[in-house]
Amino acid sequence: MEEINEEIKETQKVLKEEQKDKKVVEKFSNKISGSFIFLFFVFLISAVTGSFFGFWAARIPESLSAKNFFFSQDKKFNSNNSIKKEEKAVAPLVSDEQLLKEEALIISSVEKASNSVVSIVVTKDMPKFESFFDDPFFDDPFFNPFGFRQRKPTPENDDKTEKREIGGGTGFIVDANGYIVTNRHVVSDEEADYTVIFNDGEKISAQVLATDSFLDVAILKVDKSNLPALTFGDSDQLKAGQTVIAIGNSLGEFRNTVSKGIISGLKRNIEAGDGFQRSESLEEVIQTDAAINPGNSGGPLLNLYGQVIGVNVAMAQGAENIGFAIPANQVKQIYQTVKETGKIARPYLGVRYVILNKAIQKENNLDYDYGALIVRGDKITDLAVLPNSPADKAGILENDIILEVDGKKITAENDLASTIRKKKVGDSLNLKIFSKGKVKNVTVILEEAK
Repeated sequence: MEEINEEIKETQKVLKEEQKDKKVVEKFSNKISGSFIFLFFVFLISAVTGSFFGFWAARIPESLSAKNFFFSQDKKFNSNNSIKKEEKAVAPLVSDEQLLKEEALIISSVEKASNSVVSIVVTKDMPKFESFFDDPFFDDPFFNPFGFRQRKPTPENDDKTEKREIGGGTGFIVDANGYIVTNRHVVSDEEADYTVIFNDGEKISAQVLATDSFLDVAILKVDKSNLPALTFGDSDQLKAGQTVIAIGNSLGEFRNTVSKGIISGLKRNIEAGDGFQRSESLEEVIQTDAAINPGNSGGPLLNLYGQVIGVNVAMAQGAENIGFAIPANQVKQIYQTVKETGKIARPYLGVRYVILNKAIQKENNLDYDYGALIVRGDKITDLAVLPNSPADKAGILENDIILEVDGKKITAENDLASTIRKKKVGDSLNLKIFSKGKVKNVTVILEEAK
């Protein structure tokens, strides 16, 4: 019986040990399963992350560091709004299509104008010279040890002359019947002869019909018809920044030289010289950065449609890309007057004046800070109102203030002289005048300046 009990106890002990081992095995099995799952997820995450960064690394220039890359990516992916802002910042202002369109317009304008732009050659009878040899420095052997003789020019005979080219410029055809516009200073010598050279090389003698010293404009005529003429654009509608094209006979030898630029400014007042101690004041001219070189004088300044919006007249000495042109509307008026009457008929009002401003108003206790105050000049003969002038006939008096012309205020930007210059002889003007403490309207008919 005791032996049986011992066997039972031994059996129970063995069973307990087996159960204990079974639990250890189950626990170990569970650990292995958990580790396997963990390793699987680690591998999966690593694969996805590696693919992601590998893709972006292939799209980044090698010159960028990892630091810069992550910094830029953080900026880009912070929000959709930041992406939109960045896209707007780098977006081009002008599309490729617009650039190509502008280029095509420039080429078309140049092709259209090239046959209408001419070179003007100035020739004159000059004394003929012969050469003779003379010893320099009074035959002193110290200065001329080898006995060389110097060639010197001297007048051959007072009666002998030869035709020589003394200058040149540019012009452009404005009428099929041979009317040509250029600058007055190009054809200012009354004793010289002027020859027009067309784009095909043909040369024709030109007659100077009229010159205008106020605007530095001249009208020429050649005996030829069916010529390609340029048309005038409206220079009153010009804007700063507008693209323009200048064409001219640069340096007197490079015909139809083309330069492109923009309008840099409007209504400039300049003092222009010709290099011979002569100068003239030009008002309300166009400033451009299109290259204008010697020989370009009198050439057209064109818009993108090939219309003349100015006449090249001067360049700033000692500066780069500062040129000037006379507005087309003023030139057109002169040309039409010459064509109709054969001369330049300039309208005038017949008053001397001072443009008012706040400082003058305050100093003299005046009623207005704008307008043209009619005053005398410095000399006793400088009357405020010229006798028998249009102003005198209309009853305008000294100390009157012309406030408006045809409804537009007279100011420093729109002064009286420039307003009258835009009118024609015979035009009727409605003036608003402050006279003897009262405002009244006066009608004036402009006459031709003598």
